[in-house]
Amino acid sequence: MEVIHKIGRRKTAVARIYVGQGTGNITVNKKALKDYFTTGPLLFKVMQPLNMTGNEENFDIKVNVFGGGITGQAEAIRLAISRAMVELDAENRAVLKPEGLMTRDPRMVERKKFGQKKARKKFQFSKR
Repeated sequence: MEVIHKIGRRKTAVARIYVGQGTGNITVNKKALKDYFTTGPLLFKVMQPLNMTGNEENFDIKVNVFGGGITGQAEAIRLAISRAMVELDAENRAVLKPEGLMTRDPRMVERKKFGQKKARKKFQFSKR
């Protein structure tokens, strides 16, 4: 099996993954998965597509991720892994799609406009 390269995005986080045959090692930015994501919910999010398709210990995954916060990075990795699992076997799509793992979340922070306090909040107007 050759190495599969996929990209996942969430907010401003971008994850590039490289999936190859292996024993289940996942490396994120040259650190072990459990060292990079220290909380249970984040580890669950990253492992979710592998657990649902039954491939927890079949592949080694190398991840480069940057931008955004830790949760956005975890969800970007989840999308990239989901895309890789579908490329490996098209039947995985029927398992991952109903759970929403194949959908890119496009929500981003709205920019601040000039003449306003924030993106939508206005300066207070007083009539005297």
